[in-house]
Amino acid sequence: MNTRNAVTTGFICAVLSLFLTACGGSGADSAPEASSSSSASSQSESSESSSSASESSSSSSDEAISGELFEVSDFGDNPSDLDMHLYVPESLQNNAPVLLAVHYCTGTGPEFYQNTSYNTLADSHGFIVIYPTATRSSKCFDVASSEALTRDGGSDPVGLRSMIGYVESHYNVDAGRIFVTGVSSGAMMTNVMLALYPDVFKAGAFFAGVPYTCFATTGDSEWNSECANGNVSKTAEEWGDLVRNAYPDFGGERPRVQLWHGTADDVLHYNNFDEAIKQWTDVHGLSQTPDYTDEPSEGATRTRYGDSGSAAPVEAISLEGVGHNLPVDENEVIRFFGLDGGS
Repeated sequence: MNTRNAVTTGFICAVLSLFLTACGGSGADSAPEASSSSSASSQSESSESSSSASESSSSSSDEAISGELFEVSDFGDNPSDLDMHLYVPESLQNNAPVLLAVHYCTGTGPEFYQNTSYNTLADSHGFIVIYPTATRSSKCFDVASSEALTRDGGSDPVGLRSMIGYVESHYNVDAGRIFVTGVSSGAMMTNVMLALYPDVFKAGAFFAGVPYTCFATTGDSEWNSECANGNVSKTAEEWGDLVRNAYPDFGGERPRVQLWHGTADDVLHYNNFDEAIKQWTDVHGLSQTPDYTDEPSEGATRTRYGDSGSAAPVEAISLEGVGHNLPVDENEVIRFFGLDGGS
């Protein structure tokens, strides 16, 4: 299992700032919960040197540059002013898969590109990677507003869907092999996208997230303390109904889901892992009792639901004693998606 750190301590600063502001203090604008992805690191607060290095590695042109990160400035409906960067490998498959890779709070798409290995895996396996950036002051994705939690309702999910539509219209891609993954804020957005657009995604993988709608708030708040602290509990059917009601006309096969969480997470409580398992097993019509359990590495317990093999509809990995700064194993994500030539 990849042991590189994923989630940044920058989140703590964001939360403190949020609380200072709420109490009338002068904390800088910031929003809940940040995380980063593997590769070397949890640089989600990203030092300026990391940020400038990341920016220098990307082109600002809409013209595709194979093997380099480049920005797409006009990709369609974008109500929340997201930025889009794209990585197209030189060895692009015919009828290529697409991966939407969603960053943590305080991060950017180029930083997520730099701090994860999805681009090098794309080089090996020939898929396209989309790296969105949330541009609001918190650099968190909107997983709380009613607009964001409604199919085609506005905010970030609409922009993310437009990015996928752009890739579908400009490249020879397989619409049946579109995937999404994210860390922390990006993990929560992964859940949102899977719930709102089951007709788009074949599978998703999220690291340190919460169930769909758990983070819902009223007004302009981006933070839901009850959810973050693990105090929101529902039956499996109640959680499942929330997903089904997000797109009630959908009658197709639901996306497969891979979940990761550390038992010592003090930012998004570990209870959210169990609640998310309840949600997605119910969505798939499965029991919450695993069909298979193993320990793929020290401190990691993997459970599979609906199948004992690698093609299980729901796969969950619990990391003993690990906090919000959990390691992100991109190779396991790609394996679960079947992008490595497997299932």
